[in-house]
Amino acid sequence: MSAKTSLRVIVAGGGIGGLALAHGLRKAGIDVAVYERDRHRTDRLQGFRIHISPRGSRALHELLPDHLYRAFVAHSNAVESEIGFGFATERMSTLLDLDRETIEGNPTGDVDRNFGVSRITLRQILLSDLDDVVHYDKAITGYTRLPDGRVEARFADGTTACGDVLVGADGATSRVRAQLLPHAQRVDTGIVAIAGKYMLTEQSRRRLAPRLQVAPVSVIPPRSCGMFVAPHEFGAADGDSATIGGNDGAAQRYPGALFDNTRPYVLWSYAAKRADFAEDLESLGPKELQDLADRLTADWSPQLRELVTGCDTDTVTLLPIRTSVPVEPWETTNVTLLGDALHSMTPFRGIGANVALRDAHELTGALIAAARDERPLLEALHEYEAQMITYGFAAVRASLQAAEQSVSDSRVSRTMVRTVFRLAGALPPLKRKMFGGLGSEPEPAKA
Repeated sequence: MSAKTSLRVIVAGGGIGGLALAHGLRKAGIDVAVYERDRHRTDRLQGFRIHISPRGSRALHELLPDHLYRAFVAHSNAVESEIGFGFATERMSTLLDLDRETIEGNPTGDVDRNFGVSRITLRQILLSDLDDVVHYDKAITGYTRLPDGRVEARFADGTTACGDVLVGADGATSRVRAQLLPHAQRVDTGIVAIAGKYMLTEQSRRRLAPRLQVAPVSVIPPRSCGMFVAPHEFGAADGDSATIGGNDGAAQRYPGALFDNTRPYVLWSYAAKRADFAEDLESLGPKELQDLADRLTADWSPQLRELVTGCDTDTVTLLPIRTSVPVEPWETTNVTLLGDALHSMTPFRGIGANVALRDAHELTGALIAAARDERPLLEALHEYEAQMITYGFAAVRASLQAAEQSVSDSRVSRTMVRTVFRLAGALPPLKRKMFGGLGSEPEPAKA
């Protein structure tokens, strides 16, 4: 059903959350424009696999046109194997393997599923059908509330845009947040990760342990560090994934595996406290980072070390881990925030994109209610912000806790974790209780 009254929404930022919001509003007949700082639609077509939880999948299902949701499903990896997620030691001794039924229950359809999707492909899908909505080379620098109640966004090129609502979806370094909530902070956790892509070819598959090609594995060494491994395969539908939404020849413009979303690979990420690296990490190039990860895993299983030594060097990158600091609710205006612009979190639970999609879904509902005169605009936005602050920062805290646990110095706690995992593997009821819904966003504690 379309909105009954006119409402113009300006979205600063064309990331996952901002584009999902644009689709939801457009689907409802609400006038929306996205202003993206990149100069071209292919400027950010790079990155790794991301996890989409059942909640994230449901948000995409409701916000996207049906053909684009079907494209998302077709170009993603649902958890189809018997093993859905695993935990292992640094010697590749299995601690616990979780099957799809344990993690997901028994979903009846595609929507309530866990998916792994290339960040490149997901953004291509979200950019589809929005040629008249997304405006490029528009980096927001600030905004002004106008006397008539509207808001004017200002861009680095000197242009402006006016609307009834401004949504800051401009990421972790949000200029909208900086003006709206100058006290909000994003801090360094002291944790750093080195990550890379191990490209899967006929030859490399023979060198790599089959278990590492099946489903994600969290590697738990005795202390101080951890590794996450996640395979990303492409099915028959993925042969044309580079052309979803018009890739504009990105593969030719940016040669290399980092920009490639058509070939299968295994993502690996080694994380530890910055002090444990004993290196000026920011000064190191991809080959030096790869060599450092090789040295730090010298006594690990050859199966895991193959990932590091055999990966495509050009894909090796440094990931300083940062997190936002929770803020108290603020006075609601017609300027609001979405996703990393407010609740940026660590990648250690794989839930950041899903929380941004939840924001997009909740905010779409609030703006539809306001556009239909079912609720005053500021009341609808206040309700959205109250919910978003609560669940968003619950996710931030859970993600930070997982990050800190992954690099814990306590050998005793690591030993206890390993023991509990092995015990859960031997007791199916305990396994279901502990790990049902793994990868889903935490629900905030009720007052």
